[in-house]
Amino acid sequence: MKKNLRWLPALMTLSMVISAVMPGTAFAAAFGTPFVTSITYQNLSSSTANIVFTFYTQDSGTSVNSNQTLAGNAGSSLYLGNVAGLSAGFHGSAIMSSDQPVLATTVQVPQSATVKNRPLSNGFSAGAPRVLIATALKDVFGATSILSVQNTDNVAADITVRFFPVGSAVALHTANIANLPAGAAHYFDLSTIPELGANFNGSVTIESADDGGAALSGNVVAAVMELSTTGNGASAFEGVTSGAGTVYMPSALCDAFGGQNSAYAVQNTSTSVSADVTVTYSNAATQNATIPAGGKQSFVACSATGMTSGFSGSATIVATGADVIAIGKVFGTGLSTAFVGAASGADTLALPYVRWATQPNYDSGLHQRTFLAIQNIGGAPITGDVFVRYLDKNGVEVGTHTISTDIPVGGKVNSNASLAGLTEFGMYGDGTFGGSVIIEGPGGSALVAIARVQSVVPGVEIVGEDYNGIPVP
Repeated sequence: MKKNLRWLPALMTLSMVISAVMPGTAFAAAFGTPFVTSITYQNLSSSTANIVFTFYTQDSGTSVNSNQTLAGNAGSSLYLGNVAGLSAGFHGSAIMSSDQPVLATTVQVPQSATVKNRPLSNGFSAGAPRVLIATALKDVFGATSILSVQNTDNVAADITVRFFPVGSAVALHTANIANLPAGAAHYFDLSTIPELGANFNGSVTIESADDGGAALSGNVVAAVMELSTTGNGASAFEGVTSGAGTVYMPSALCDAFGGQNSAYAVQNTSTSVSADVTVTYSNAATQNATIPAGGKQSFVACSATGMTSGFSGSATIVATGADVIAIGKVFGTGLSTAFVGAASGADTLALPYVRWATQPNYDSGLHQRTFLAIQNIGGAPITGDVFVRYLDKNGVEVGTHTISTDIPVGGKVNSNASLAGLTEFGMYGDGTFGGSVIIEGPGGSALVAIARVQSVVPGVEIVGEDYNGIPVP
């Protein structure tokens, strides 16, 4: 009898230690730059967690284990370059097992003198028979995607991956992966798929079946890294298992903060019916489009009717006729971020990877700063306090930002460690790292959040990447 594996961080090991990379090597673009993954994880229990990380080589059942303990409420990280048994150039996947509830965000650390952004994506607590990717690129907009699909069952699976061009309900290319071992992942580097042509802009569907079994009888998860082919931009996001009629976006920008902008890639999840989509921003600006079955449409905030320059807020996407999913991207001033639009929220959220550097350490590029955007997606304004609790590497609450202002439906508020009275958070004098956040709203409220982790490239730009807050059950 099969069962679904638990706590499955996908795309955890795009690159480990690459022996060909010499100190001081510079890369012309993010695409082609090797990355080493750091798994940042958080214990949601007050008891010590005993954790086993099991790493699987790509397309293989071969595994390596790493055993860790984590104090109650604490956060830590596991740098895969230091894991015994993982060889140079390792690509694969991992399963994180624990006797306490835990969650994880993967941090892809570039091995480059010029690429500084760290793509971020969350782990998964379960897989699904069908996974949707709202945007996939091959040398379009100066970027190419690398897709990772992981089998989350304990039996082998047959995987079908379909690539749909923008505006088409017919797949341009279908890839079949037979007998993918349990826990293992397969990588699709779109630059190496000739059937997609010289350029591809579209969306992807992934379906899994138990090896030799009926269609949609298996379970998978997926994540994407989107890497610039001409510059230093790098981002990551997770696949989504189902669409919704309403999707919430905690970050929306138009020429804000010196030139930061947002765009949404919206995918119609139906294979037969078009979707009429309206994007409404928190300043009442709107955009409309009809998306054909299986297709995607891009919505750029500055193109919305009624949009004002300098806008920083949130957005709500409503679809009729068919459900949709959405990926948000923020660009400009060096940012290249990606996050998943949320269809539901929770009154408690966790964020495993949060940092706040002193101003000198931030300005010098030594350490990072994390900015939180929190959106109310419930049916009524939030009139009670929202607590943003900052927990150090030992699980000790070292600061709390209490948000007492009312949050309207669809509206957002912001937080960072300085608003909790902290001048530095997540970095320690002994050279270790670890800092996490718990967001608590009034009981029964519905919150979503994204964390934007920013770094300074001195004399050049600020880079940053997003990941979604994770609901706490």
